[in-house]
Amino acid sequence: MVSPGYLREEGIPIPEPGVDDLTSQGKTVVFVIIDRELKGAIALADIIRPESREAISVLKAMGIKCMMLTGDNAQVARWVSEETGLDEYFAEVLPQEKAAKVREVQARGLVVAMTGDGVNDAPALAQADVGIAIGAGTDVAVETADIVLVRSSPLDVVAVIGLAKATYRKMRQNLFWATAYNAVAIPLAAGVLYNQGIVLYPAMGALLMSLSTVIVAVNARFLKLERPVQNQ
Repeated sequence: MVSPGYLREEGIPIPEPGVDDLTSQGKTVVFVIIDRELKGAIALADIIRPESREAISVLKAMGIKCMMLTGDNAQVARWVSEETGLDEYFAEVLPQEKAAKVREVQARGLVVAMTGDGVNDAPALAQADVGIAIGAGTDVAVETADIVLVRSSPLDVVAVIGLAKATYRKMRQNLFWATAYNAVAIPLAAGVLYNQGIVLYPAMGALLMSLSTVIVAVNARFLKLERPVQNQ
């Protein structure tokens, strides 16, 4: 089996009408050659998982632009992009060009999170601001990435971003509570109200200061992550 590019290099005519019809449907066409003669064609179709559409929809609702890097031809990439609702796609990208495409997007002033699972994705994962590898992917991709997803579900990318935002929000809350508490407790422990007859004994001061840690710890326990429900 060979690609259309091989047929063009060998000067073998390609049945354009039939191939165009198949590629317009998002199928990748490979050809069967026997004794240097074209004997047939096989159309390979990518099945788009329902959770992929859902993940892209949620990410776009968060204000995140969704792009695709693929080695497939432009027609297949266009079909997948339209079916899933991507903002942009890069088609016919060679493995060694993926990192360059990531740099191209970064040059626009965007922060890039790259998700991949293959050896060819490793340079792009390293180039991205955040590399996300699929746990079932190759060891090279897993070792290169900053985050490793245990499952191969695109919805887990949504969950990771949700967890990061929730964690950052909780950090800000803890910083506020700790600062506000200490702004009051430290002067009291230092005796700022001594003239008013209010004196804190060392044991009481130590107790009040330890409450700052308790408040932060308890608030952190309320960190919750809502994982998107996957369609069965």
